[in-house]
Amino acid sequence: MRGSPLFLCLFSVSCWMNLMPTAGDKIFHFGACRVSMSMTEIRAGFTAIKANIQSRDPIRTLSILSHPHSLHKVKSSDRCCITYQLFTFYVDKVFKHCRTEDSFVNRKISSIANSFLSTRRKLGQCRVQNNCVCGEESTEKFKQILANYEGLNVTSAAMKSLGELDILLDWMEKSR
Repeated sequence: MRGSPLFLCLFSVSCWMNLMPTAGDKIFHFGACRVSMSMTEIRAGFTAIKANIQSRDPIRTLSILSHPHSLHKVKSSDRCCITYQLFTFYVDKVFKHCRTEDSFVNRKISSIANSFLSTRRKLGQCRVQNNCVCGEESTEKFKQILANYEGLNVTSAAMKSLGELDILLDWMEKSR
């Protein structure tokens, strides 16, 4: 039993360290949920491929994420829900269909996708714990995003959505 206090102390420090964001991570507040993620890493990856991805967008008159169904008007109480939906949308629909002939671009997409997958997992756990539900307004906004996406062929819609990732990232940073 002599080792028990030492083990308890080490275990407590280990748990505390797991709760702390790593260097470069930011804490985001999405309604009742607080989630840490490395926005710097995601932004750097996106910036490195943005011009390449946006040059592949054949339809520049349509936006999947922006006005008139802007994310900036989402109520604070709905942010947890719609953020989870958007991360699921990007993980399940967008990243799966964004493949190019350029291995550098594909690696950056994969890195961003892994960050989104990790954040979606954290958001999902928080949503369950806090019983986050989507309000009518955010449900309608997300339905419009899906309709915009599904109105295009899969590859074009995926590339357009990836090219608009800065809209989502800007919204997340403004709602911190």
